[in-house]
Amino acid sequence: QQAGGLRMEIQRKIQTGEFVFRDFFPNSAKLALFESGSSGKKVVNLGKLMDAQQTTYERQELNNKLSASTVAGYVKALKSEKMKIWRDRDVGDVTPSEIRAWISAFNTTAKTAKNFIIPMRSILKDALNDDRITFDPFERIDLPKLLSQTARDSEYRIDPFSKEERGKLIQACRPDERPLVEFWFQTGLRPSELHALRWSRIDLLDKRIMIDMVQVEKKEQARTKTAAGTRWVNLNPEAVAALEAQKAMTLLANEHVWHNPRQGKAWATADQMRKTLWVPLCARAEIEYRNPYQVRHTFASGLLTSGENPWFVAEQLGHADVTMVFTTYGKFIPKDYQKPKVQPNLKVV
Repeated sequence: QQAGGLRMEIQRKIQTGEFVFRDFFPNSAKLALFESGSSGKKVVNLGKLMDAQQTTYERQELNNKLSASTVAGYVKALKSEKMKIWRDRDVGDVTPSEIRAWISAFNTTAKTAKNFIIPMRSILKDALNDDRITFDPFERIDLPKLLSQTARDSEYRIDPFSKEERGKLIQACRPDERPLVEFWFQTGLRPSELHALRWSRIDLLDKRIMIDMVQVEKKEQARTKTAAGTRWVNLNPEAVAALEAQKAMTLLANEHVWHNPRQGKAWATADQMRKTLWVPLCARAEIEYRNPYQVRHTFASGLLTSGENPWFVAEQLGHADVTMVFTTYGKFIPKDYQKPKVQPNLKVV
């Protein structure tokens, strides 16, 4: 019975990557086969630690500690080619110089690089806390300096659609596409918020909608990207008219407002909408392609150039404070923005 219990414990530790041969067989003649060198250092496979880290992220998503989009980014990074070079390594063999060389070879923006760095850093920090390593290699790296020297600048630029371009896009819409496009230009929702919007969240009497759900990576969450993301968004007459036009198509289902017209059901992902609706629409409208998120930028810049208060704009966009409005859209803010003005009418004739 004791031997059977010991065997089960050993098998469990092997599966979790926690097995240390010396702890169970300190006098074995085969001890050297299970240890790195003769120092008695514990050998722990990084690949198993990566799999365990993925499980931790997925559990945090279920507990609403991390958003679905954040977890999807980390999981994608853990399964990537950039991480593959570490999978067969012993966690105790990772050196600061190797980490520096690994990061330097990314050839990505700093934002993308962090999707790889954060999981790796968490793994090594946990390994240190569990006495699997004697120091954290990241503690010996000046990460901000390294990223500033090696990461490339983002090519993404805020490029709002002009009034003429908005008109061309809307005119090029099919009848079953037009309400969605018109509504989006008038509300500036994030794609995840647009896809999760349900008829039960719409208050046509007070002309506003409640944003308290998102849909990311085919998963719907009863929470927004940030606490500030849960908000009421005002509806101008054009947004109301777009909803009225959409009623005939989806109201009876009493669920999602916006459907993929080619399938007759809710959009699955933002990429699905980009490929099947947005890319063909830009081609039909004969305008230069910009990604769909520029619709949100168009909404924000339109409010600001018309003289709307930046604090109100931040509230409508779902930002925690006005900082991002100034840093992202500062060039659209007129000098006399303090003067209250009516919300702009973006109607396109």
